[in-house]
Formats: sequence, structure tokens, C-alpha cells
Amino acid sequence: MLLYLGLALILCQSNALFFGNNGDKWDALKVTWDINPLSSFAFASMPRTVGEARNEGFTQETSRCEASASKPFLGSRYLKDGDNAVMLLYDRHGYIAGIQVGIPKGLPRNYPSSMMTPPWIAEGNRYILTAYFVDPASICTSGRTSAMYESQGTGTGLYIQNGTDPVHNVLSIPHQEAAIANTKWTKGKCFKTMGMHYWYNLREDMSCDDFQPIFLLYNNGKLNAFGWAINADLQSHRFEHPPLASIGAFMEVPPKCLASQGRLSTMHIYMTDNPVLHDWC
Repeated sequence: MLLYLGLALILCQSNALFFGNNGDKWDALKVTWDINPLSSFAFASMPRTVGEARNEGFTQETSRCEASASKPFLGSRYLKDGDNAVMLLYDRHGYIAGIQVGIPKGLPRNYPSSMMTPPWIAEGNRYILTAYFVDPASICTSGRTSAMYESQGTGTGLYIQNGTDPVHNVLSIPHQEAAIANTKWTKGKCFKTMGMHYWYNLREDMSCDDFQPIFLLYNNGKLNAFGWAINADLQSHRFEHPPLASIGAFMEVPPKCLASQGRLSTMHIYMTDNPVLHDWC
């Protein structure tokens, strides 16, 4: 654990070599925290337009902006090399609208439990988590113009889908950290290069069947990142696998049940171009 935390501190001290600082605007989309900032998978930039996605080898899997009797999500979904760890959603004009992660059905311990479905939504032979960066109701209707995208960047808010209706079953996440105080989000710890963690209804004696797979990250009092936390050993290079001994660096009082869960799979998702500077909390 000391090596894990120590290297993170070194990485933070070197942040000016790798990232700029463009203020509060969500001006990027990056995934995967890594001790080594030079890794090709560390803080990897994701394409924010369909044109960029195609140029980077992402291919369209399906579109839910077409007429359909069943719409478990909204937008055109793009994947790279069939990897369900990062599935990008674009609006009707081709601008970034959301991000998803998919896991196969039939994982050990019958994960996810009924207490986690939703936000996990069944789709074919997998379960899906979905986060939108714009109001889902706009994705397949008005979409965003080029001027709006230039002005707004990655998006205007964070919406977690929490049911099978992607318009009405969404949880809007407060942009200001002060607004989260009277909710069930539990304050964790500040970790350099990440931010101040918040976990949903976290309790020391909770069952891991109730451990929600989403965490929030605030820096300088503002939301600019979040992530997935999955109780399963998933193999994509997009995932992080924090040692169990390090969990206390992110939570004030970690649930005791996590000690018996085996290797966890997490993913940090940053909406700004300066993730290594996320230590303002």
C-alpha cells in the first residue's frame, strides 16, 4: 500500500509535465487512473465526436436514436475492439452524450445482486451502467449544435441512469459539493490525482450485495470526475485493480465485506483535461 500511495504522490508532483489547467469547464474525457502516467492506458483521452471516434478505431455497435420499441439507453453507441469496458454514447449530431460500462451475466457471486439492478440494467447477455453528460431527453431530439459543444465541452451535468426509462429514470448529480451534504452520498477521502470521493450510502456493516458501483469525485468543491467500482475481476486494460489494503485511502470507514470480495475492478472517468491536478480537495 505504501508503494501504491507513494508513487501517486510522485505522480502528482510531476503533474505539470503532463497536463494543463483549463479551469472549471469540462473540456475533455479521460479514463483509467494509473500509477505510471506514461502508460499508454493512463488517463487515456476518449473521442468526443463521432468523427474522432471513427478515426481512432471505434465502431458503432447500435443506435437508440432510431425508432425502437425498446430503448434501454439513448444515443449511438461506439466501442473499440469490442471492449465493453468503455462504450461511448453520442447524440443525434455526433457529439459526446454519455459513457457506459458492460459486464457479462453470470459473474461469480451472482454479481450484480438484485439490490444493484438498477443501476445495472440487463441488456442481452450483459449488464450495463450508463452515465450521461447532457439531459438524456435532448440526446435524440435536439442534440447539440457545434456552437453548443464548443461552449459546453463534454457536457453540462452528470446523470446516472437508474431504471429502464433513460429519460425519466435518471439521478442528477449535484455539480456543487455543498449540495450533496443532505443526500445518501457518503463522504470518503481525498486522494491526490483523483479528488474527494463520495460513495452511495456506505456503511461499515453493510452487505456487499448493496455496495453501489458508482463513486463521485469533487475537486475544489466542484464535480469534475466520477467512476465505476465493480465487485468482480474484469480483464480489460481500461480497468484499475486497487489492492484491498489501499481501500482505506478512498473511504473513511470501508465496508468489512470488501475484505472477502477478491480483486475489485474500478475505473476513474475524468471530464477535465487535468486529472493529475485533482488534489484540490
